[in-house]
Amino acid sequence: MIPVRRRALLLLVLTSFSTLAIAGSSNEAREWLERMVQAMQQMTYQGTFVYVRGGDVETMRITHMVDESGVRERLYSVSGPHREVIRDHNGVRCVLEDSASVVEDQVLANSYFPELPLSLIDSENNGYRLETGGLARIAGHSARRVSISPADNFRYGYDFWLEQQTGLLLKWVLLDSKRKPLAKLMFTDFSIGADVKLAEIESDSKEQDFVKMKTISPEKAVVTKSTPRWVPANLPPGFQLAAHNHKSGSGEVYEHMVYSDGLTAVSVYIEEKDKGNAVKPGISKLGTNYAFVRDQGGLRITVIGEVPVVTVKSIANEIALSVAAD
Repeated sequence: MIPVRRRALLLLVLTSFSTLAIAGSSNEAREWLERMVQAMQQMTYQGTFVYVRGGDVETMRITHMVDESGVRERLYSVSGPHREVIRDHNGVRCVLEDSASVVEDQVLANSYFPELPLSLIDSENNGYRLETGGLARIAGHSARRVSISPADNFRYGYDFWLEQQTGLLLKWVLLDSKRKPLAKLMFTDFSIGADVKLAEIESDSKEQDFVKMKTISPEKAVVTKSTPRWVPANLPPGFQLAAHNHKSGSGEVYEHMVYSDGLTAVSVYIEEKDKGNAVKPGISKLGTNYAFVRDQGGLRITVIGEVPVVTVKSIANEIALSVAAD
């Protein structure tokens, strides 16, 4: 039998080693994520991937090229309705065959590849835990797993699989706070550098078929000089105002705020209740996005984002309190 003092000393040593292992894993994860951010921006790559969300399955192909003229990217559907997105120095343009219209004031464009600001990686108190995992074989490449796990119930997390040599993202899985998969993307073939077929960067679609998109990433978003009229007294931990715009004149009310924790963003719309809004108050879900609509006085508050339902409800209710106090 181990004496009490020796057992206490052994427990102290094991605890210390455990703490060091966790810290090392977190630091290693940050290094991997920094590599990923740089690689996804600076390297030339190409591949076909499968995207699964709920019962929907899409097969897409991407060519991402970096040369002396800057970054050019073409993303298009391989199966199903024709979808195509072009990103270059002229901005973002898209063709959506199965969409009747494109929202003109869309601030955050949906992306198949999550943007990961370095500010999120560098921060210790951002609502997420970072750690590395084991290796897997994906699209013929060895990949390291890196997990971004939510520290609370206000946000989702990710598992990333990064190409061992370059850090390029080969697979991701979106997870809720209980690590239940909500959506995933995985490459089935993948080429890097000289193996990329550069001719695929050129689109077969007609120029007049494209619609220009207005996009702001959470990292690059700039708060306008104007201050939101209605401000929530309390926000979920880590969330802060990332962008704000409003329209005024003729007594019309329209305000749009974006709140972000660095990894995910939530849009808040405030407008007159009877302004042709077809959406009814309550909770609705589209894929992995939740929306919550509620009325306060003569105004309608809509909060939407790729976050748990508790997050959109919390922000909407806080905004409603601010409206009521005005």
